Amino acid sequence: MMKKKTGEHPFGDIGQLILLIVFLIVWIGDSFFYHKSTFLSVYLPLYVRLVLLMIIEICAISLMRAGHAVIHDVEPSPNIVSSGAFRFVRHPLYLGCILFYAGLLLATLSLLSLIVFGGIFIFYNYIASYEEKFLEDKFHEEYSIYKEKTPKWIPRINSK
Repeated sequence: MMKKKTGEHPFGDIGQLILLIVFLIVWIGDSFFYHKSTFLSVYLPLYVRLVLLMIIEICAISLMRAGHAVIHDVEPSPNIVSSGAFRFVRHPLYLGCILFYAGLLLATLSLLSLIVFGGIFIFYNYIASYEEKFLEDKFHEEYSIYKEKTPKWIPRINSK
């Protein structure tokens, strides 16, 4: 039986799960037990870090929900989705996940976790690029126009 090509990287889900586990082990271990690289946290008061954490996590959850709204459609859209959060960034679900990690990083300022976060960002960028190649092959010029108008990760403030 041949599996239908969906555009998702074949190791995307398992890679995300493995990186989540690695990140949480490093972040929890460094932030709450060993404190090997959290020395910068003394320069930013806890209440400021917690407020920023809440703001970032609310943004992350909003982006993830917007991305999941498209994924959980019963029938996949035959067109490029460019409404909702997809008007601002091409990968709102992945950006939401990245913001989730960034919020935790900011909460404790763990430099060891920052190293893992760098690897996580590289992985998300890789799987996003893989999916974009699939979409370019499927939608051709229409997707190229969408890519020109919509940033991959950082929304434009003065978007048209």
